[in-house]
Amino acid sequence: MLNCAVLDDYQGVAPSLADWPRLAPRVDVSFLSRHIGSEDALVEAIGHCEIVVVMRERTPFPAELFARLPRLRLLVTSGMRNASVDLAAAARHGVTVCGTSSASEPPAELTWALILGLARQVVPENNALRSGGPWQHTLGADLHGRRLGLLGLGKIGRQTARIGAAFGMEVMAWSPRLTPERAAEGGAVMAASKEELLESSDVVSVHLVLGDRTRGLIGEAELRRMRPTAYLVNTSRAAIVDQAALLRALREGWIAGAGADVFETEPLPASDPLRTAPNFLGLPHLGYVTRRNYEGYFGQAVEDIEAYLAGDPIRLLG
Repeated sequence: MLNCAVLDDYQGVAPSLADWPRLAPRVDVSFLSRHIGSEDALVEAIGHCEIVVVMRERTPFPAELFARLPRLRLLVTSGMRNASVDLAAAARHGVTVCGTSSASEPPAELTWALILGLARQVVPENNALRSGGPWQHTLGADLHGRRLGLLGLGKIGRQTARIGAAFGMEVMAWSPRLTPERAAEGGAVMAASKEELLESSDVVSVHLVLGDRTRGLIGEAELRRMRPTAYLVNTSRAAIVDQAALLRALREGWIAGAGADVFETEPLPASDPLRTAPNFLGLPHLGYVTRRNYEGYFGQAVEDIEAYLAGDPIRLLG
């Protein structure tokens, strides 16, 4: 019998969202709900497994980890792209890597949860209501008639743009390779530069893929260009925004506030200063965490394993 480990099932829902028993008796599946941050501890936990299922980029699989897992033969990741998996190393070690589909609507929806939460001070007002605090102690920021600036206009960015237009916002977009024609197709006006977008937007939302061009794209200089009444929201990748600069911007009031669903270290350490930063609305990377997505991830993971066992792998990566 082969051994399979499903990693980082934080909510403990993976067993109930797919038909894992149909893999028996060929595969014995175990579920790990707690994140294993140490590579040594991870090797000890899954070193006996021929199959591993990973959730997005929660647990990276660099080359050195593949070298320490000689029994591993199949790695299944949720989504059809996972930047934390070294596909070349997987190939060198004879590991097949497969993916699953992933809906893009949930991250766009969560982006708007953060925007609306910041603009209307939902958390402070709710905390005050629940604790017997002051009745109406903040003034909300209007969205109608204001400018939404999108850094990136891909699949999620376009959905975010459509919702912004529905709120009556003017939508502007910029990315390193964006053209005026593609911006118009996505429902936005193309900014002449990143600087123009930052200086003129009331809400800036990040929807770029992390890479050499975008790592650290928003640093101190860029944050200082933003309006003091503007909000920054990042549901893409933490490293696109300089985290130290963001913390300083919040503490010193360069911007009105920020929302983020992504962090450079996840789970976010309890001592991380962003947890208590003023005017910061943070969520524990919930962008893709919905029932429909999870049913797709785990259901298709079972399909990937079955196809691999049949000698005809599907949804191959790399």
